[in-house]
Amino acid sequence: MTRTAVPPGASAVHPVRFPWAAPLIDSLVRVDGDRLLYREPFFGGDVDEAAFAELVAFWRRLQNQNRDIAKTAGIRAWKRETISRFLWHDGAKAGGRRAIWPSRADAEPGDIQIEDGFIRSRGLGAELNAPLSIVVDGRGIYYDPSGPSDLEYLLEHEDIGAALRTRAAQLAARIVRADIIKYGARGEPVDLPKGRRLILVPGQVEDDRSVRLGGGPLQSNAALLAAVRNARPDACIVFKPHPDVEAGLRSGGPAPGEAAQLADIVVRDARLTSLFAAVDEVHTLTSLTGFEALLRGLPVTTYGVPFYAGWGLTEDRGAVPARRTRRRSLNELIAATLILYPRYLDPVSGLPCPPEVLVSRLEGQVPTPVTALTRIRRAQGRVTAALRKRA
Repeated sequence: MTRTAVPPGASAVHPVRFPWAAPLIDSLVRVDGDRLLYREPFFGGDVDEAAFAELVAFWRRLQNQNRDIAKTAGIRAWKRETISRFLWHDGAKAGGRRAIWPSRADAEPGDIQIEDGFIRSRGLGAELNAPLSIVVDGRGIYYDPSGPSDLEYLLEHEDIGAALRTRAAQLAARIVRADIIKYGARGEPVDLPKGRRLILVPGQVEDDRSVRLGGGPLQSNAALLAAVRNARPDACIVFKPHPDVEAGLRSGGPAPGEAAQLADIVVRDARLTSLFAAVDEVHTLTSLTGFEALLRGLPVTTYGVPFYAGWGLTEDRGAVPARRTRRRSLNELIAATLILYPRYLDPVSGLPCPPEVLVSRLEGQVPTPVTALTRIRRAQGRVTAALRKRA
């Protein structure tokens, strides 16, 4: 470990002070004779001065970004405490912008938009599992291709160097090896027939903003399935309904009978990562499943305009904005999407953390157990679904 001389006049019984985040930082630095010792807060081990300085700089950048936020709107009560941890700052304010959850508050000029991140939690958000990752976007939001977002800006303009590309490759390898996807790898393994080219079509929540804003002329799962059939008439189409829809928590067709006509196989309660291992390609509207498939080396065709379309890594049938001109490697896409753009929260310490810490927490974990609130939410979803069928 790096040995650092105690500054002149420092007492061996007092920690070094960091006024902008004193309670936290002070607890991680201690004096031992002529040395300063540094501890990282996530797993409790000692680190050298350089690693500790990097962590402090990471927190300082986060606080500086958050100083521009004066208030929030549209954040559900059950996750406000968690979101406040992502928006952590030292009390100093540099601006007066509003941060909103766009599905629950209409965006106004100058607003910052907040959404779930891409490695979110061990269970569904619709089941009231608080997010362990969010994005905070000052330009737009990643799923709305009508204008630029911070993620699109990173991919179009940022110089993503060799060290960051290597880090991205290592992060992706850990995610794939640990079977991690956005909501946790729920479901059962599945066996699919051999002999035909297998195409996975992931269902989406049809009233989700990513579909309404990024789906273009295709605004339903039925329309997507018809488009895939037209594009690949000889393939075996495997349709997996969205997990929120399967749980009765959100709306999204087609009805079971129509799905059976549009797809060759409809898989329910199937583990998504098991499907990745079995299929030959993925066709999607705007689903994050397309990005998760890219991480696993699968060919991906997009029919809408997801954030990962237009960079030379997918076959794009949607109207990708002309402003996306860069050709990016997969590791550059991963670096921007999973390292530079989102924010992560360590579920153990409750502190903002790098993505590798969250992946370490999720490795080998199972989805969050069903709670009473989850049961109530599911019951409400089943009633709503039944009423929709009668309408």
